[in-house]
Amino acid sequence: MTYGFIVPVYNHGSTLDSVVQQLVPYGFPVIVVDDGNDSENRAYISAVAAAYPQVVLVTRNKNGGKGKALRDGVKKAYELGLTHIFQIDSDGQHDTGRISHFLEMSRKNPDAVICGFPEYEEDAPLSRVKGRNIANKWIHIVTLSDGIKDGMIGFRIYPVEPYYALIRRHAFIDGRMGCDIEVLVRLFWAGVPVVSESVKINYPADGISNFHLVRDNIRISLVYTRLCIGMIFRLPKLIFRNIRGRRR
Repeated sequence: MTYGFIVPVYNHGSTLDSVVQQLVPYGFPVIVVDDGNDSENRAYISAVAAAYPQVVLVTRNKNGGKGKALRDGVKKAYELGLTHIFQIDSDGQHDTGRISHFLEMSRKNPDAVICGFPEYEEDAPLSRVKGRNIANKWIHIVTLSDGIKDGMIGFRIYPVEPYYALIRRHAFIDGRMGCDIEVLVRLFWAGVPVVSESVKINYPADGISNFHLVRDNIRISLVYTRLCIGMIFRLPKLIFRNIRGRRR
């Protein structure tokens, strides 16, 4: 098993160095995807790429969103021959102390996605928490399962092969904030197990959010619309899997 990290970056160039510092001791390639940043953020990213030999820089000339950045990162991971990728956001909100545990769980479950679910601190915005609860209830509907505790967190390990096959097979997967939900559900539909593990998240008062309330909520709603339609065609398979799981 060969691991690497994927770190999509947009507007978080100033926090990238501290995140990468936490990753390089593991000795894995760190694929940093510059998702069409401005000159100031691009300068931060270039400095990180120059400072750490393990960083593999993928540059997008135009901002396409988190989903497109991850797609390019997965393609690079496949080219590098990696078997697993550890996705982590560049804003420094995730507890990197959980990396070792997630890697251990991945080695025990090599065919599975090891997906984080948030342990909120007191600074977590109530609107984020409530919105996430609603989104996760829809995940339980379209999968007929409560096995996925959170579908929006950007702290997870994927086996590369099924992810790469997914993006080659599906011409359209949401290119922005709905990507984490859509990829996870489609992999679950394809039979990839999902193991949920907790990770703490902090929300600094001066943090920069790339979430656009209206645009991204509309896009996530469209993602769930597509997934609900897709679920109808998969109902027999999902029901059978659900029944089999209860008998075990």
